[in-house]
Amino acid sequence: QVQLVESGGGSVQAGGSLRLSCAASGYTYSNVCMAWFRQAPGKEREGVAMVDTDGSTRYADSVKGRFTISKDNAKNTLYLQMNSLKPEDTAMYYCVVDYRWYVCRTGSDYKYWGQGTQVTVSS
Repeated sequence: QVQLVESGGGSVQAGGSLRLSCAASGYTYSNVCMAWFRQAPGKEREGVAMVDTDGSTRYADSVKGRFTISKDNAKNTLYLQMNSLKPEDTAMYYCVVDYRWYVCRTGSDYKYWGQGTQVTVSS
């Protein structure tokens, strides 16, 4: 059973930083893509950052230059370093993983989701 456990969320002031972690377990797929999504109250869920099977990364325009996604394969852990946080970054952040190439290509319809970790940025 695939498990994704996020941690590292919290409350910070604008301009601050947080580092999210996602411990992944329970899958044996050798090639997976992983990503961070977020959803704020009353807003649609959006993809924030993704690391593909070849290690390449993609970011939403709203976080480019501020967020960095990385993955430690030895620890099966995904990270999201968030700097220069803004109030509009406030949301529940979810870690996701998938092994299907078309999901990794399009960045949508991820099969496995974590429970989420809350990030709140105050002005």
